[in-house]
Amino acid sequence: MSDTSKTVKSDSSETAKVDKAEGVIEEQETVAPADDPTAAPVTVVDPRLLVREEGFKGYVTEFKRKVKGGELGSLPVFVGLIVIWTIFQLQNDRFLSADNLSNISYYMSATGMLAIGLVFVLLLGEIDLSVGSVSGLSSTLFAVFAVNNGMDPWLSLVLAVLTGIAIGAMQGWFFARIGVPAFVVTLAGFLGWNGLMLWLLGDSGTINIPSESGPIHLLGQGSFFMDQAIIGAYLLAGLGVVLTLIGNFGEQRRRRAAGVPFRPTSEILLRVGALAVASFVAAAVLNNASGVSNALVIFLAALVIVDFVLRRTTYGRKVFAVGGGIEAARRAGINVPMIRITVFAISGGFAAVGGMFFAGQTASATLSAGGGNTLMLAIAAAVIGGTSLFGGRGTVWSALLGMLVIQSIQTGLDLLNMNTSIQYMITGGVLLGAVVIDSVSRKSQKAAGRG
Repeated sequence: MSDTSKTVKSDSSETAKVDKAEGVIEEQETVAPADDPTAAPVTVVDPRLLVREEGFKGYVTEFKRKVKGGELGSLPVFVGLIVIWTIFQLQNDRFLSADNLSNISYYMSATGMLAIGLVFVLLLGEIDLSVGSVSGLSSTLFAVFAVNNGMDPWLSLVLAVLTGIAIGAMQGWFFARIGVPAFVVTLAGFLGWNGLMLWLLGDSGTINIPSESGPIHLLGQGSFFMDQAIIGAYLLAGLGVVLTLIGNFGEQRRRRAAGVPFRPTSEILLRVGALAVASFVAAAVLNNASGVSNALVIFLAALVIVDFVLRRTTYGRKVFAVGGGIEAARRAGINVPMIRITVFAISGGFAAVGGMFFAGQTASATLSAGGGNTLMLAIAAAVIGGTSLFGGRGTVWSALLGMLVIQSIQTGLDLLNMNTSIQYMITGGVLLGAVVIDSVSRKSQKAAGRG
């Protein structure tokens, strides 16, 4: 090997790390131009570092670049929420009242649990049409176990949720191992599990669940903090802020130790400060009504846990990998069939939990449990919130954002005494708009070389 080639090879791997005092490790890599190996090396700087060096102007420039490139994130949802809330508030000044916002936060939790499970399935680019029927069957099984057979309510709850997980795993097995399309398998489940629910309910069609049945009582509109609901709301807001702060500084420490770019302390404090303002304002608003409901607390806890699983664990990265490209994931050594089976099991499990939430709202298991437009609203919530129907892109927080949009529309139209048919048409239009935005975004990213 000549001296020149040795020099080029050495130059191409040279990395300089500077400006550590500013809290950012700047990585500058010198590489030789591919078309002229003898030319002087060109310094390539991580674009994230340039953004932070330019301060606020840099972030604005980066935001514009992402929007032009189709990386919209949750921006359409936030804009949509502002528009929806503004319109309904102008039509009825009770819309943004504490009582109405408390109702929105409570009633979105049940369908939101179904949407969390569907996010996993959608990340694979698949669909689960059975979640509505599974949720109804699970609430029925709970009622049969706890009411008709006198079983311990908590044991009944565990058995009902395990049944949902088993159903999802079985459907995933037919899809992953036998090769039956997920649409067909879950459509069969939608019909079959609904039929089993009707058979278990019998001629009466309803099983009333006593309020003293522990789990169902907890899932009512009451609060874990009982008479201290006001204090509890602020405690939850503070806990969320503290955990976020710890998580961000932990990530900063890990990235600094690994020698890769990390968020400066000023940016972390700004982000956490914005979260603190939003959290404590929400707590104050809910305290003017009945406080933070148990259902909302459990829903938010589930979002945090699932978000950690998807973003911080090996399993979560495998889910995204399979959704991004099956063949590439298989070549990377990922057990694709097992990921598919477990994803559908998770979807079934969350559908069962959602069924418990529905039972808590009505204190009964009924023919309408999980029926009607429950399935469509759960799918719409995940998609409207930003999870792509094409797989490989999305976050579990889309379940929260999407349900906020849908529940806001339903509650607002109820305040205006609009017919249910109008609600369906508007929700359908919003769903179509979300899918159109997703499709246009994907095309823009491909055109920008990031698809």
